[in-house]
Amino acid sequence: MKAVLDHIGIAVDDLDAALAFYTGALGLEVDATEDVPSQGVRAHFVRVGSAALELLEATSEESPIRRFVSRRGAGIHHITLRVDDIEAALARLRERGVRLVDETPRRGAEGALVAFVHPSSAHGVLVELKQERIEQTRHAR
Repeated sequence: MKAVLDHIGIAVDDLDAALAFYTGALGLEVDATEDVPSQGVRAHFVRVGSAALELLEATSEESPIRRFVSRRGAGIHHITLRVDDIEAALARLRERGVRLVDETPRRGAEGALVAFVHPSSAHGVLVELKQERIEQTRHAR
């Protein structure tokens, strides 16, 4: 399974302060903003070289990001690895006894297919696997 770093998800509790730091202090630019209603989040993508930072703000009380911030505070939520074939990647992980949050891929930000690997199998890190939409893969980064 070949994978490359796509982005690092950062849960924020104060979006204005986070944007002031990343765009103001560091001089980075928000590349895209997208609502992901299925997860109750708004994602702000800040491009950093070939990868991105994904600033995640909760848009509902039931959002996993809201729960994360209330339990742990703002900070790194997950890392995302881009794969060419998410079904094959999940099959490989299942064969190796890796605990998955998602047994099958689901729609995520940017119309991509995503699935999460449980932190207990990834040494305490929530890992998201991402397969880009076909239209996006034609315009490789």
